[in-house]
Order: sequence, then structure tokens, then C-alpha cells
Amino acid sequence: MALAAAGAFAQDAAPAGPSLLIRNATVHTAGPQGTLQGADVLVRGNTIAQVGSGLAAPAGAEVIDAQGRPLSPTLFGGITGIGIEEVSGEQSTVDNRAGLGGERMDVRPEFDVTLAYNPDSVLLPVTRTEGIGWTLLGASSGQGGSIIGGQGAVMRLDGSIDPAGPKLLFVDLGSDAARLSGNSRAAQWMLLDQLVDEARGRIAADSHAAMLTPAGRKALAAFLDGKGRLMVNIDRAADIHQLLRWAGDKGVDIAISGGAEAWRVAPALAAAKVPVFVDPLANLPDSFDQVGATMENAARLAAAGVEVGFTQSGDASHNARKVRQLAGNAVANGLPWEAGLAGLTTVPAQALGVAGRMGRIAAGQRADLVLWTGDPLDVASVALQVWMDGRPIEMRSRQTELRDRYLRPQVAADQGGLPRAYPPAGS
Repeated sequence: MALAAAGAFAQDAAPAGPSLLIRNATVHTAGPQGTLQGADVLVRGNTIAQVGSGLAAPAGAEVIDAQGRPLSPTLFGGITGIGIEEVSGEQSTVDNRAGLGGERMDVRPEFDVTLAYNPDSVLLPVTRTEGIGWTLLGASSGQGGSIIGGQGAVMRLDGSIDPAGPKLLFVDLGSDAARLSGNSRAAQWMLLDQLVDEARGRIAADSHAAMLTPAGRKALAAFLDGKGRLMVNIDRAADIHQLLRWAGDKGVDIAISGGAEAWRVAPALAAAKVPVFVDPLANLPDSFDQVGATMENAARLAAAGVEVGFTQSGDASHNARKVRQLAGNAVANGLPWEAGLAGLTTVPAQALGVAGRMGRIAAGQRADLVLWTGDPLDVASVALQVWMDGRPIEMRSRQTELRDRYLRPQVAADQGGLPRAYPPAGS
């Protein structure tokens, strides 16, 4: 079947049995096989069944000729609020932060942003049609909150409401979080140590100094017992040194987001096997925690053996598609191309606990795939077709609908035409 027909796919048109064979693609497996030229991918149901050359199409399978174009797994959109942040300026549509104590600091590690996830958010199709298939919902603190933001998890952008992986606990450290710790970064380590003592039962629940609820103690204890990972937002090299020391002493599994100066402690991060999610475009010191920021951060970290993933600062929820541009810029500044792709596929999948089914093109993985016009790390390339669970996703979003509405010829009012803001007759 010619690729030109791909745009006509509808999600409800996918066969339920042996469903799809994509032929003659440049398959970026994001796994040990690397990139395969002129390869085929066979999908049965919602799972990749086989990757190779000259694969036979089962009876009833849809056959797509990729014409040599790149095929990749759906990409990781970074740490975002997709589905829990609809309009940034309208607080009633933002559910990623809690400040339950008003002016009093309230520590609630049991706060779970995934419970507010809305799979009908208009941000999902906007993001998905750009080849982004999954994201990590992040939690943060508002007024009255603490350096413990709460829990989040990986969500697939397929319309399902349940998390795709285990929960992570979000922690903010450094100068940006100092307002949550008495305007002192030193106090952050004091607070963390006390919270650990509470969760471990070394401070009585009825103590006047206790900061955790019973549910909070249970939630934090689970992460301290290795049942989840802490995602720590931190930038300054000295603070990262302290974090590695603290995590080692407490036996806590951590990952880092931000890490503007992480390259300065790269050997220690590699030795501790701590993955770092960086914004490769963060090269200006907009705070004293980021004086050493550089666009070579990702390349230097990877050269030292650190697993590097990507996320973006700023309005990540509404611009998740730009994460490909971040990876491309990291490659332009010295990161090997395969490592750039890994930062949007295998690295986040492994770090976030979903590597068993996501992040690679390999037998047994979910059939979440993207066919591109060109290099997926090139901002000039676009997604021709996205499949999730082997089902073609309609390549339409609120943005494409607005584009099509305002591109159509306008009919004069004296001929019965309406302003462009109205849908055309019969639609």
C-alpha cells in the first residue's frame, strides 16, 4: 500500500488480528540492533512480533511501503503536565501542584497527580501527531507546599487513563526551591533527613515536630525501601554532590532533572548510575545555580558514561513536540546521534520503569511506532503516521483543524458565507 494512503487511516479501522506489516523502512530500533536499512516490522495485535528483512505478510494484514523512510518508536515527551495542565494561566485547569497548608509548609508525598489526569485533553492529539507517544507527569509544590512535590508516573498518550509505569516521587532542591525551605538550601538537607527519620519511625507520629501524615509516612517509606525512584530537580554541581552523598547514605534510588551543571560531576554520576534528564538548550546562567550551563552538557555527560535523557524547561506541556529539537541540538553539540535517540526512547524507558514494553522496536514491545519524513531528530522532519498498540492514530488535532478552517477559501457574505470562525456547511 502506498504511503500516501496513510493519512486516510482511522483508529477504528485497524484489524483485530495480525494487523500490520511495515516494509522497506529505515528502522531505528533504539536497541542493540541499532539502525536497520530496508527492514520490515511485523505487528500482531498490539505487539511487535518480528523485525527483519523480507518478512511475509500474514493473511489480512495491512501492508505499508515505507519507501525507505525512518521508523522509530514513539518518543518520550519529557517531564510535563500534559493531561493535568490545560491552560497555564487558568488555575482551575492546572493540577500538577499542591499547597494544602496555606502559609504553613505542608509535606505530602502521598499527593499523586495521576489521579487528575484527563485523557481527553486537547494537548494529547496536538502532541501525539508530532510523534510523541508518552510523557512523565511531574508534580510540584505551590504556596504552603514543600520540597517534596508529590508523585507522578509515565502516561501513554493513547487515551488510556491509567499510568503505564510505577510512581516516581518529585523533589525540588537548590535555590529555586529555597522559598520552600526557609530561604536556605542548607535547610533542605535538614528537612530531608527529618522526613527520612519520620518514615523510618525514629520520630513518633504524634511528635510536635512531625511533618508527615500517616499516609505520607507510608508513601515516603515505600520510596526509601526501593519501591520507587526519586526524580530530583537540581542544577548546581555542589548540590548534586550533596545529593549523591545523601542518596548513597540513605540507599535511595534517584534520577536528576535539570542538571545544568551536571557535566561538572559526570564521573560521580556515572559511578552512581544516576540518569540525568537535561535541557540541551539551557546554556545561559539565568540563576547562580546555572553558572556552568553549556550546550555541551549532554555530550560531556554521555562521554563520561552517564545515561542522558531529555526534558525541557519552560512551557513543556504545550510544546512537548520541541523535545526533538532539544535532542537534535545535543547531537549538534557533540552527542552521538544514537545517544540522542536513546535520550527520547530507551534511557527514559529504563529510568522510569517501563522498558519492558516501551522505548524500542523489538519483538514483544508495544507497537507504538512513528513513520517520519526524515531524521526524527531534525526539526524539519514531521511524523507521517503514528501507530499506538498497532492502531493508526488519526493525524488530526485542534491545531490542524484550525489550520484547515482558516486556509479554506472564504465565501462572500452576500453569497451566504460566514466568518472563518464558523465551520463550513455540512461539516
